[in-house]
Amino acid sequence: MTIRRITGGVAAAAALALVLTACANTPSDDATGDATGDAAATDAATEAASGGTLTVAETNAFTSLNGETADTNLDINNKILNATHGGFWYLNPDMEIVHDEDFGTFEKTSDDPLTVTYTVNDGVTWSDGDPVDADDLLLSWAIYSGYFNSLGPDGTTGDEASSADDITYFDYAGDTGTMALAGKPEVGDDGRSLTFTYSQPAADWESAFNVAQTPAHVVAKNAGLDSAGLIDLLTTAASGAETTEENAELRAVADFWNTGFNSTTLPSDPELYLSSGPFIISEIVENQSVTLVPNESFYGEAPKLDTIIMRTIGDATAAVQALQNGEVDVISPQSSADTLQALKALSGVEIVQGDQLSYDHLDLTFNNGGPFDPATYGGDAEKALAVREAFLLSMPRQAILDAIVTPQKEGAEVLNSQLFVSSQAGYADSVAENGSDAFPLAGDVEAAKAKLAEAGVTSPTVRILYNTNNPNRVNSYTLIAAAATEAGFTVVDAGDPKWSARLGDGSYDASIFGWISSGVGVSGVPQIFSTTGGSNMNGYSNAEADALMEKLLVTTDSDEQVTIQQQIDPFFFADAYGLPLFQSPGLEAHAEGVSGFDVYMANQTGVWWNVADWAVSGS
Repeated sequence: MTIRRITGGVAAAAALALVLTACANTPSDDATGDATGDAAATDAATEAASGGTLTVAETNAFTSLNGETADTNLDINNKILNATHGGFWYLNPDMEIVHDEDFGTFEKTSDDPLTVTYTVNDGVTWSDGDPVDADDLLLSWAIYSGYFNSLGPDGTTGDEASSADDITYFDYAGDTGTMALAGKPEVGDDGRSLTFTYSQPAADWESAFNVAQTPAHVVAKNAGLDSAGLIDLLTTAASGAETTEENAELRAVADFWNTGFNSTTLPSDPELYLSSGPFIISEIVENQSVTLVPNESFYGEAPKLDTIIMRTIGDATAAVQALQNGEVDVISPQSSADTLQALKALSGVEIVQGDQLSYDHLDLTFNNGGPFDPATYGGDAEKALAVREAFLLSMPRQAILDAIVTPQKEGAEVLNSQLFVSSQAGYADSVAENGSDAFPLAGDVEAAKAKLAEAGVTSPTVRILYNTNNPNRVNSYTLIAAAATEAGFTVVDAGDPKWSARLGDGSYDASIFGWISSGVGVSGVPQIFSTTGGSNMNGYSNAEADALMEKLLVTTDSDEQVTIQQQIDPFFFADAYGLPLFQSPGLEAHAEGVSGFDVYMANQTGVWWNVADWAVSGS
């Protein structure tokens, strides 16, 4: 049995993830011996006993019981919540959508117009016994569709530049473009189903909708409503296209959803950590660990383990040491040559490697009054563009790759696309046409100086945000800062161990981090890069790119999707958005006495994708 949940389109790697509701080599054992004895040993190892405790180390600390907001869309939050929430579908390691018919069903009943009906099975409940039903489905739709948001005084909605008149309710990290096409759903007479009738074809219809991580009856209660009141509100309130007047009841619902589940310790109110999945949280030690135990109300087959402990171990060397000492059973450290070498020296440990659907990048901020913002130069967009180009021209991307990736992956290459990683179809053709060759892999300090002089800007100050606890990001910052300083920039170290909380707050001019994709669908593109994208952290806006992204969301042919993304990719280099650095290598290791970890999962769920299958032998 596999875990039934995925919650992200894109997330920040080592710590952000693309939201996806709305969205390897394994070394072989060459032991020899009697054939019968080997088979018996294999059977004994494979048939792990039920029960026991498994401890897994993760890099980041848990921060919220709702991982779907712009502030909480972190990989670790969604890994834990993946274990405690069920849903209509999940992804396997081949990035195939698998329907979980133990939870419910969803079916496309018409292509013209596109019509999809979702039904939760009778008997599927939250851990307090409250059914997962229409209120949960409606709340999920309200979050993922942006239906009630309004933009501007005329009440229009869509990908328009934001203004002070905007009304946004749910601070959803993902892109609402696909579910916005679905309009207002019809609630089934059974009280457990919704039917969506789309106004246009939808590329991501199959991965567009799932049940939110937050129980609707709990959200309703904390907003002063009951479940019936919430259903009435969501079925009768005016859409953002119909009014620019804020709805006080809807605001109360959204405000609680946005922040009410944020906690770095176990809340005193158990309703805030209800489960609909195989496990439920039993303990949270702030910045140290999260403990999970089986959810006795789970609708599916009971998980094999009695307890899972997630320990936060940010330092890769410490994680390897903990695995060696038997303090943890599984680790997913940031991959590096030193870490890989240390793991290979251990006995009784199996290593699993693969390419992550993740890439490191440097982004420039367009809207904070800093050196890359046109407003700084009286609205002179060309001058701001020249300063951005100068900074990017100095970037020594080959040196960054050689310091971080090449020692652990022979033949690794600098990444030259914002929309494709090198392992994806369409990457090579996109790189050939996207204009990335305007920025030399080794950097060009002299060209950067000339571009800065051309702009007539002297010693602009650039504050660079990155994770000071991440050695790879420290290496990238050090090399970037040295080259930019030589090119004439004044670089300020704005590194912060709590970097993710600052994304989008305007306190920095450039940022180094990683995006990790869910591995399915195309909604992650507008999520990050569109003017109104839920994870647009740097104020980037390009009307032509927005139009292509709108087209992408309604294009169902996969080859045409690749073509459209190849048309979008050049805008980021022409606008000096920032630069991609490298596709991240992935690394996991586990003790021989555990099972469920032999296949590398490249997306943001990592080893947690099949948490209900985890087991330890000899329990």
